[in-house]
Amino acid sequence: MSLQRVGSLETFVNVPSEGRRSRTGSVSSVAASERARKLTFNPLPESWDPVFDDDQDDHLGQSVGAFVVPQWKRILQVVVMVIFCLFAAGIVFGYAALKPVLKKEGAYQDICDGGDTCVEIHLNLMFTVAAVATNVAALPVGAILDHYGPRVCGIIGTMLLSIGALFMSFARRMPFDAFLVGYLFLALGGPFTYISSFQLSNAFPRRSGLILAVLTGAFDASSALFLVYRIIYGKTGGAFGHRQFFLAYLVVPLVILIFQLTILPKQSYKTVGEMIEEIEAPVFSDPSDPPDVANADDQVDEQTALLREEQREHHESVVHDIEELLGSKKADKGRQARKEEARNEKSGVWGVMHNQTAWEQICSPWFVLICLFTIVQMTRINYFVATIRPQYEAIFGSTERAVEINNFFDLALPLGGIISIPFIGAILDHTSTVAVLATLVAVATTIGVLGVLPYAWAAYANVVLFVLYRPFYYTAVSDYSAKVFGFRTFGTVYGTIICLSGLLNFSQSALDYLFHRTFRGNPVPVNLILLVLGLVIGVCLVGYVAVRARFLSSKREAGYGVNGRGEY
Repeated sequence: MSLQRVGSLETFVNVPSEGRRSRTGSVSSVAASERARKLTFNPLPESWDPVFDDDQDDHLGQSVGAFVVPQWKRILQVVVMVIFCLFAAGIVFGYAALKPVLKKEGAYQDICDGGDTCVEIHLNLMFTVAAVATNVAALPVGAILDHYGPRVCGIIGTMLLSIGALFMSFARRMPFDAFLVGYLFLALGGPFTYISSFQLSNAFPRRSGLILAVLTGAFDASSALFLVYRIIYGKTGGAFGHRQFFLAYLVVPLVILIFQLTILPKQSYKTVGEMIEEIEAPVFSDPSDPPDVANADDQVDEQTALLREEQREHHESVVHDIEELLGSKKADKGRQARKEEARNEKSGVWGVMHNQTAWEQICSPWFVLICLFTIVQMTRINYFVATIRPQYEAIFGSTERAVEINNFFDLALPLGGIISIPFIGAILDHTSTVAVLATLVAVATTIGVLGVLPYAWAAYANVVLFVLYRPFYYTAVSDYSAKVFGFRTFGTVYGTIICLSGLLNFSQSALDYLFHRTFRGNPVPVNLILLVLGLVIGVCLVGYVAVRARFLSSKREAGYGVNGRGEY
């Protein structure tokens, strides 16, 4: 699953064609507007909204301001979602810890007649399908979240997790490959839980970065669930089998469902941008209104004056609540704007494609190169997770040493994400995009070299670098996409990168065949192929971005500034 680094969760909602969205999210009727314009004055101004609007909860896709929800409830929502992400968001990536248990439990033995290579390939395919589904699911999850809100997403996630757990529990009794199908449903349930939690960063806008970092850390740490289960399995001598574990796991989606229906928000919280628009919106009339309507203040009667006074007081109250939530002061806004401008300038490539359509961006070298690099790196990452133990069994010729490295990896994988998250943001904010990409290529090459050396120190160094590189890589790709392509098309462009990379992860099955059959259990040739591919594409990517960044820098020095759309 990709780790997205965003300051706050922004979403784009089409304004309904039949009306105009008012400050509180209601849609004004065009017909009402037309009737108002036929009168000398409008007794109920078009922009007037009742203070108590009970209907807006019915619009699931609409967002609400965090200031309308008590602080204690918002804190509880964040804490609860962090715990749920810890138990459901990315558990399928703990596959390396679950795999030995499934082997001991006899998974696929009825199909493979005791052949270890056959079982290995089937289990790896199970993980490959789950990894692909996790990435591809991001697109439909985002669409459902935008249209129906986080509660619907969360409920769908609980259903998928429940189905997956049931299939995994009774897989041996099913007439089809229930291990693969069950693991697939567990993988699909993760994004519905994780992605729908992003909007909680807007519950406390001044702490949005911290909230996203904690949620991301919970996602990484969720892979430790199967590690804990494997330890319990070993302590009980195999008595607590996978059937008992996944039946017990049904408690997790049940608890999530209860909280979704009670505590967790039905609608997404408004972003900072949406709340600022609410502050700056005119109190009474649209500036584009004809003068006879816009200047109707001198034609109002007593009742209309009272209504407008009520509206003015409500608007002032809302503005006060928003400013208190944001902690917004002119000095703070100016300082934040200068910091943001400095970060954009530091990247060297900010705004380069912002004025292009999504299709033009996708057809550009900026997209093609990062997409190819992501395909190779994502394949390497998931392939290593799936085959770490057999790889080191072949490299060292020792099952015991391979098990030790596998156990170290199972512990380091969740910890690596948690430890690295606080530093990733600082690196990306204070380093140029060229330097970030060059670091990615250098570290990926180092990991590839360490992965083929038959030394214990190289194996442990490889694991340490890998668990730190994985979250850094995914975060850097999302950061690159935001800076180069912009947020106007971010969902489409970044979603396409992850979706294509996920689909092409099916090549892991071919890599498995090469590893076990063509090269007779020798992992070195496959690792060298991936190393060379990643290095060649990475050098092309860094070279292209460096040349373009130098060109952009010369244009800026010549006085051609980049505006908000990335135009010169």
